[in-house]
Amino acid sequence: MRRVFRALVTVLYGVALAIVVVVIVVPALLGMQRYVITGGSMTGTIAKGSVIYCKLTPTERLTVGDIITFRPPGYSATLTHRIIAISPGQDGRRVFRTKGDFNDAADPWRVHLVEPAQARYVLHIPYVGYALAALAISEVRIVLIGLPALVIAISMLWSLWSQSGDELARREFEVDPDDAGSQA
Repeated sequence: MRRVFRALVTVLYGVALAIVVVVIVVPALLGMQRYVITGGSMTGTIAKGSVIYCKLTPTERLTVGDIITFRPPGYSATLTHRIIAISPGQDGRRVFRTKGDFNDAADPWRVHLVEPAQARYVLHIPYVGYALAALAISEVRIVLIGLPALVIAISMLWSLWSQSGDELARREFEVDPDDAGSQA
C-alpha cells in the first residue's frame, strides 16, 4: 500500500513539474511574456482564466487584427484587445484603436504606444490562469509546499518506525548460540 501511495505521489509531482515547465519555463526561454486573462472582453477568442503568451514585437510591425497586451490611458492594469485601426498621430507616430472581441463597441481611447516594442499575442492555454492566480494567494502556496513536506515527513517516520519494529522482532526471535547448545 505504501509503495502504491509513494508511486502515486511521485507521478503527481512529476506531472505537476512537467506542467510548470511547459507553462512557465519553456515560454520564458522562448522570450515570451505570460499574462492571465481576468476579464471576459475577449471571450470567443480567449476565455477568461486563460494564460496568454506574448512576444515583444516592434510597434511598426503591428497590424490591424493583431491582439496586443497594453496599458490603456488612465489604467493601472494591462488589457488584452485586438487592434481594429491604425492611424498617424499628430506627432507622426502611429495611434492604435482597440476593441475586445466580445465587446459591441470599440474602446473609448486611442493608444499611443511609447515603447519601441509591444507585447503581441502568440498563443493561449485555457483555464491555466486560474491555477496561476491561485498561486498568488499565500495560503495556497503554503498548502502546496506544506502538504508535500508533511507527506514526506510522515513517510519517513513510518519507514523508521517500521524498520525499528522489524529490528526488534528480529532480535526477539534470534537464537543465542550459547542457548542453542543447552537446549539440545
